[in-house]
Amino acid sequence: MTARIFIDGEAGTTGLQIAERLGPRGDLSLIHLDEASRKNAGARKAALAEADVAILCLPDEAAREAVALAPESTRIIDASTAHRTASGWVFGYPELEAGHEAEIAGARLVANPGCYALSSIALLRPLVASGLMPADFPATINAVSGYSGGGKSLIRRMEDASADDAISSEFFYYGLGLEHKHVPEIQAHGLLATRPLFVPSVGRYRQGMIVQVPLQLAALPGTPSVADLHGCLSAWYAGRRFVTVAGPGDAAGRAALLDPEALNGTNHLRLYVFGNDTHGHAVLAAQSDNLGKGASGSAVQNLNIMLGLAEETGLE
Repeated sequence: MTARIFIDGEAGTTGLQIAERLGPRGDLSLIHLDEASRKNAGARKAALAEADVAILCLPDEAAREAVALAPESTRIIDASTAHRTASGWVFGYPELEAGHEAEIAGARLVANPGCYALSSIALLRPLVASGLMPADFPATINAVSGYSGGGKSLIRRMEDASADDAISSEFFYYGLGLEHKHVPEIQAHGLLATRPLFVPSVGRYRQGMIVQVPLQLAALPGTPSVADLHGCLSAWYAGRRFVTVAGPGDAAGRAALLDPEALNGTNHLRLYVFGNDTHGHAVLAAQSDNLGKGASGSAVQNLNIMLGLAEETGLE
């Protein structure tokens, strides 16, 4: 039986990429609404009822409204921030821990991770769960993303030099009120008792992301070595298709340059452990496509798992 999929918010940045990934697949039937119907509650409610799985690519409040409109028979993947720490929702990061795919497979409600959050959690959760980092550790996270992560408004401001609010900078920080919407999910799913300090930034390139967690090794219990950190991440993600940990040699070879665009167009997340035991310093880094594993790729991976398909279907 062909699964029926409705992307509510298909015209947005993430929705378009999901539709592009799903469109060629013969095992799925996409439910489309014309432009006039996309903002019509009745048309959306009918599409939500028709769908086996609805993927919500909407602002938070609109996502909550869509969930209320959908019948219990429709399974939902929500790409907004609205439900990532909500009770009754399964967090849609299959590699969160061993066996988490089974929770996604059996769930009706799945919250797709945020791009920054997924990378941050991928680095932090294994360390906390393994005891290398205490839950109350004051973690600092630095990140840079391509401007597509800011949606249509930021894309326009970066690409249209004639716009009144055009941005001419090659690089800028933002979120300096330190209330970024991804922090609650980073704290919750990163197993952190202390709110992490998260400082995001944007570069003048369309997509691609690097997230970094700098560490003073002496601040961690037992002063673990760089090899200890690498071993922890390697063991956690052993056998995973879409999350891999670079070997020490690969990390050393890239120490001078880590390209945020290297994984664009893929659903891969590549983790690195850079360090200097002599100085007691380490930097954990995660490299991904913020519109791939950080958004549309994760949604498709979760969809595949929910439908009982191989997780890589349509992603390789």
